[in-house]
Amino acid sequence: MSHKHNNNPFKKDAEPEIKQEKQPDEQPNEENTPDTEGNKLQEEYDKLNQQYIRLAADFDNYRKRQEQERESLLKYGAENALKKMTEILDNFERGEKALENVEDCKQVKDSFNLVHKQVLETLQKLGLEEIEAEGQQFDPNFHEAVMQTPTSEHPEHTIINVLQKGYKMGDKVLRPSLVNVATAES
Repeated sequence: MSHKHNNNPFKKDAEPEIKQEKQPDEQPNEENTPDTEGNKLQEEYDKLNQQYIRLAADFDNYRKRQEQERESLLKYGAENALKKMTEILDNFERGEKALENVEDCKQVKDSFNLVHKQVLETLQKLGLEEIEAEGQQFDPNFHEAVMQTPTSEHPEHTIINVLQKGYKMGDKVLRPSLVNVATAES
């Protein structure tokens, strides 16, 4: 039997009044419960982990694609060069057949010069450049001094003679020029 209006604190059999109001600190909030917060953190972790895995896979695919493209460029770049050089081989073979019964050295020399010119033009189209050397100032990036000659006819560190031509492709030196460099007379 409940006595709602019992205000006497000394009465033993009176039931204490129970308040049904919930305090804000004690109120169970679904968003702030440890289980809900843990679930949200787990979901966020899973989402970020999946993004990371996708990003890592995308990067790995990108790296593999770049590697294949680089290999393809090298392979087909060489293929292009070889195709152009086969034309020169054809001309060498034609020249060889044409010169089988020729006794005239002038005609042989002209044929040789023609094929040599074609080789140079083909290599230049592929990007080969001769390194200018004779009469130039010595540059260790492009020239290799194999001789030094004391002279007063040329300024010091000037290339007097090219012993072997050097070549480059763009900025890259394929082979430095072997040169004789002027030094001051003692």
